[in-house]
Amino acid sequence: MELRLYNTLSRQKEEFTPINDVVRIYSCGPTVYSYAHIGNFRAYVFMDTLRRVLKYNGYNLKHAMNITDVGHLESDADEGEDKIAKAAKKENKNPYEIAEYYTNIFLKDFDKLNIDRPEIICKATDHIKEMIEYVSDIVKNGYGYETSRGIYFDISKLDKYPVLSDRKVDEQIAGARVEVDKEKRNPEDFALWIKAPKNHIMKWESPWGLSYPGWHIECSAMSSKYLGEQFDIHTGGIDHIPTHHENEIAQSKGRCGKIPAKYWMHCNFLTVDGGKMSKSLGNIYTLDNLKEKGIEPLAYKLFCFSSHYRNKLNFTFEGAIASNTSLMRLKEGYQKHLNGTDEVEQSLIEEFEDKFHKAINDYLNMPIAMSVVWDVIRYNKKSKDLAKLLLKFDEVLGLKIDEKVQNSLEIPEEVTKLIEERKVARENKDWKLSDELRDRIKEKGYIIKDSKEGMQIEKA
Repeated sequence: MELRLYNTLSRQKEEFTPINDVVRIYSCGPTVYSYAHIGNFRAYVFMDTLRRVLKYNGYNLKHAMNITDVGHLESDADEGEDKIAKAAKKENKNPYEIAEYYTNIFLKDFDKLNIDRPEIICKATDHIKEMIEYVSDIVKNGYGYETSRGIYFDISKLDKYPVLSDRKVDEQIAGARVEVDKEKRNPEDFALWIKAPKNHIMKWESPWGLSYPGWHIECSAMSSKYLGEQFDIHTGGIDHIPTHHENEIAQSKGRCGKIPAKYWMHCNFLTVDGGKMSKSLGNIYTLDNLKEKGIEPLAYKLFCFSSHYRNKLNFTFEGAIASNTSLMRLKEGYQKHLNGTDEVEQSLIEEFEDKFHKAINDYLNMPIAMSVVWDVIRYNKKSKDLAKLLLKFDEVLGLKIDEKVQNSLEIPEEVTKLIEERKVARENKDWKLSDELRDRIKEKGYIIKDSKEGMQIEKA
């Protein structure tokens, strides 16, 4: 069955045709200076889904994901402190301790979401030699130049820049966030290698003195080492498009004249209560924060399937709680089929499987795929063959539906529907209807408590 993916490079859906027998993928991983939040993890749930869909279609994978543990400055304009170094000062630790601590927590959260780990997880600090060689080649080819601050990429040497985004370079105000570096040949030139101040801890010997890598060069060097000059798919969040991924493409063209990936795939933002996540607003949540509210990590993963990865997804605690209930229903539905004795026709199983396969192969349309899953769950005949089919679907979902439901609040389906109706009423600011639905829910033996953290449900 034909697999179609949306390619940011061409701005359209395309039939997926791998370069060779093994699909090679590169994904931008975390900068490990703090806890990863649920907005970050939406991109990794998408990455996981892509891996699983490719495997479902019979492909073998070679997938690399980086860990940025040096070089990611506070500003995309190559200004400010290294994020790792800044966190080290704040926590009174050395940068390597900071990076190791948050890397371990990130990978533990990765596993809580049952994310299929890439074959290669590579740290920036383990690849300084490869980065220096990459920068040296760019300079030798005439695309890089040295200033008192570092080595910069000369974008005027390219046939086209930018490539992925629609922004116009000549319309950018280079000093919008920082003062223009007068040594740059062009305002949009970006740092390949940065000369380190004396008090900078993370620095290495290089042809340009004690220095450290720019953020963008890390991904170019590591993807090239593990996947070659050209590979199949590059993934990341849409915030990577205008700067980080544009500069990866520029670096690759400067070194070998090629765009590194054939398909570029980007996940949209997660918003919170209709707005941006922000530390100042206090609405940045980790998986542990959700767990404190009784929301399982896999329920958040299921929540991510409620919207296509290319659309914005609005997080609310009401929605997450509903997903927690849905996950429980999903597991219970699987058990009912597993214990069932009814027989179903093979044609029905094939029909369900065909619909699911078409949905995931239509550039990972998980909302449609989940509608097929629920059709199987709710099917009136309970059959072991349907349980087997659900397990096959879970190869893509990664929700561990065969795990039995742990002790949790049992919420009847009729109450769940009322909760969903109330959620819609509140989103529409229909407070009268919201109150009426709350009273109806109470009549059925459940109490809803609203707070700034969201909705909580308790037995009356």
